[in-house]
Amino acid sequence: MAEPVPTRDQSRRSEQGFWDQRFADDGYAYGQAPDRFLVSRVCQLTPGRALCLAEGGGRNAVYLAERGFQVTAQDFSAEGLRLAQDLAKQRGVKLTCVQVDLAEFVPPAASVDLLVAIWMHLPPTLRNTVHRRASIALKPGGDLILVAFTPRQLLHQTGGPSMASWLAEPAQLRQDFADLDCLVLEEVTTLLEDGPAHQGRSAVVRLHARKQR
Repeated sequence: MAEPVPTRDQSRRSEQGFWDQRFADDGYAYGQAPDRFLVSRVCQLTPGRALCLAEGGGRNAVYLAERGFQVTAQDFSAEGLRLAQDLAKQRGVKLTCVQVDLAEFVPPAASVDLLVAIWMHLPPTLRNTVHRRASIALKPGGDLILVAFTPRQLLHQTGGPSMASWLAEPAQLRQDFADLDCLVLEEVTTLLEDGPAHQGRSAVVRLHARKQR
């Protein structure tokens, strides 16, 4: 007898359980230091309201809070957000954490000055939806900073999903965020040192885009 095909809800619950277990067992598997591209771009920005999607252990959200941003961190892993709050307390800053599935998360229109998505890998249909909502959530003049693996990452196997469709092509990002002004869109092969889970030569795309005023 063929095994039953899991429903979307069953698949998402299974994925959530995986991440809860991962954060519970491995702690800050992606380190506590912020992403280097994020650091290089945020230094040019005036602090305001920031939203970090799929934030996990909180390293980027805490960095932004240290720079004076009012930060909301979204993730569907309770364990990941627990780590984020612990790190915020250690650093003496405050975060607002929202535990919700990205499929159900609709941030208000024109509500944030900065939206960050670092290693947010999603199935294509959901990714397109989340990207559209992200653009809408930005205030006029707001910035989007995104870092993801490209399909070339499968040659390196140093982190990220094993499904090519979950990885980000630069051309697709340009299309998804066509309503934003692209300040930086680059594909690079770089050496990652983001905690034990992201180590080694990696194929990465980096995007910094801005909504017109």
